[in-house]
Amino acid sequence: MKIFVAGAGGMLSTDIIPVLSQGHTCVGATIDDMDITSVDSVASVVDKHSPDIIINCAAYTNVDAAEKDRDIAMLVNATGTQHLAMICAERDIPLCHVSTDYVFDGNSTVPYTPFDNPDPVNFYGYSKLAGEKYVQWLLRKFYIVRTSWLYGRFGKNFVKTILDLSGRMDTLRVVNDQIGSPTWTVSISHGIKAIVESGKYGIYHVTDATDGTLSWYDFTVEILRLSGKTNNVIPVTTDEFPRPAKRPAYSVLDLSVTKYSTPFKPRPWDEALAEYLKSSDKGIL
Repeated sequence: MKIFVAGAGGMLSTDIIPVLSQGHTCVGATIDDMDITSVDSVASVVDKHSPDIIINCAAYTNVDAAEKDRDIAMLVNATGTQHLAMICAERDIPLCHVSTDYVFDGNSTVPYTPFDNPDPVNFYGYSKLAGEKYVQWLLRKFYIVRTSWLYGRFGKNFVKTILDLSGRMDTLRVVNDQIGSPTWTVSISHGIKAIVESGKYGIYHVTDATDGTLSWYDFTVEILRLSGKTNNVIPVTTDEFPRPAKRPAYSVLDLSVTKYSTPFKPRPWDEALAEYLKSSDKGIL
């Protein structure tokens, strides 16, 4: 396949392009190459490359800032996705759209399946859900891939933040009442590759594997342990650590559909984290 990646240069696309290039021709467009908020720009670039499938990694991902910059978040996450879906529909090109666990409200006590009803509690989640809806309304051939707690080589992410803070602070305070699944960008890249190669359209969840009880606090403790850090970590509640955007208390994604429908096998979250940190030690990150 000839695969076109929108949003090249970002944290996910930096890893997904090399993974997809194993067996496929893969090209990417950065924000300078293609403005997804302009349907004419999307049409021009897509026609230039004539891909067999498009993967949308372009997104506005600042969860807290989205509460204030709502127009920008909607323009990128909703309207931009709508433009891609429109062009894909007109040219009969399948679209793989990357979405988020934040489309759910967090009131569940068991992992969310692709069949559960979304109900976001913050505007970032709302804008991402709007993008999902455009894909479903406009296309017959689509993959929606939800993921969570993403970290990788490029861009800001939780792992980098914790490692940075560990060098400046003896004690870290981290919430322990938000439960989810960390995901290395390399892991989801292999998951997306397996999904689009399957040809089985639909909604999928891809994360690294947890037991469904992992908090940001637990994640932090393991980051520091694997990095040889000895900082003191204090668990705090969400109420003690207020943020502009509300977070879902529980956003673990059920991976059953992905495992049953594709060859993708989720990796244990701590194994993926260890490999990521080893890559960092070698100067790869």
